[in-house]
Amino acid sequence: MTAIRAMFLMIACALTLVGCSTAPPVGINPVSPFEINRYLGKWYEIARLDHSFERGMSDVNATYQLQDDGSVKVINRGYDTQKQAWKEAIGRALFTGDSNTASLKVSFFGPFYGGYHVVALDQKDYRWSLVAGPDRDYLWLLARDKQLPVDDS
Repeated sequence: MTAIRAMFLMIACALTLVGCSTAPPVGINPVSPFEINRYLGKWYEIARLDHSFERGMSDVNATYQLQDDGSVKVINRGYDTQKQAWKEAIGRALFTGDSNTASLKVSFFGPFYGGYHVVALDQKDYRWSLVAGPDRDYLWLLARDKQLPVDDS
């Protein structure tokens, strides 16, 4: 089994284990207003809650590209420190409702979708975001640069 196929299988299993929920965690509200065109591009993972599908990965980043059909291509990439090799997973994200609200569902494997909810965002410049999955066990802090921007205020 190739490394990429194994990565897809792990992500699919993780999504299955969390019930393929696409709703935000109870009590968590996705950002609104939200502008997908400002969110597109490359984001670096600053911190995350640990999960098996990312364990041992460093230099993780995600790139978001708007597709003609309105979906978002998601390219997740990270360095597997044990195997000393880059891994990449390509998925597809769709808004779960109004595109003005940062609540999407993402699939890296077939019909299995998991929630992707931007729950905090630098709304002025879109320089950092906090992303929750389908429950409070999935959380990522992302930034446009490999370090969080310094607050000049």
